[in-house]
Amino acid sequence: MTGPTPDETRAMRRIIREALDASTEPGKAGISAALLRDGEVIASGSNHVHLQTDPTRHAEIVALGRAASRLGRPDLSDCTLLSTLQPCEMCLAAARFAGIGRVVFAARKSRVAAKYFAFGHLELADFQGDPPQFDCLGGCMEDEVLHLYADGRE
Repeated sequence: MTGPTPDETRAMRRIIREALDASTEPGKAGISAALLRDGEVIASGSNHVHLQTDPTRHAEIVALGRAASRLGRPDLSDCTLLSTLQPCEMCLAAARFAGIGRVVFAARKSRVAAKYFAFGHLELADFQGDPPQFDCLGGCMEDEVLHLYADGRE
């Protein structure tokens, strides 16, 4: 698949709005994610790292947990993960454990502050495997959120 589906585009617009709104609230980070299944957003989440003083509460992790809870199972292989920021190493690993088959994101690693990636030498391909175990589409509506992550102070 070369571009986002209409459902992915609609869901991406939603999480971009959520990220932009969160970026104006004290203690909140402007990073949002969602899980899409059969054209429906079944769960979403924003970054709760500072709100819950928990370094693992990235938006993608929050959304993955909510989706698994809603579906009553840890297997999310029938879902697409969407994020306003390229998922970090921890989030990509969690997506792999959940069986995610497609990841769509806005801001790409190469265009944001280095602070968002603890292991800068790892790339998406390192998580995809050979042959790739999931499809990735980055840069989707990137210009709408890039300013949030340019200096690492989202």
